[in-house]
Amino acid sequence: MNKLLTTTLFLLLFTSIYAQEANTEPITHTVIEKGIGLGNVIAVVISWSKNKSILYAILHGILGWLYVIYTAIKDWNKK
Repeated sequence: MNKLLTTTLFLLLFTSIYAQEANTEPITHTVIEKGIGLGNVIAVVISWSKNKSILYAILHGILGWLYVIYTAIKDWNKK
């Protein structure tokens, strides 16, 4: 038990020392500039599984999270 505790503490200390940045300037990264988001993909999948229509899937993909939330509320009210 003592060996496990010592190893864990050593690893935590070792990783926290080397995980810090030497540069003090703020770092900003752009994750996604252009592309489709998760809401768009979910909307297209839901639309295709319900309607089997490419035009509806494209329209709902453009609406994204709005269609996902609308479908969730509509399905929740059916129960």
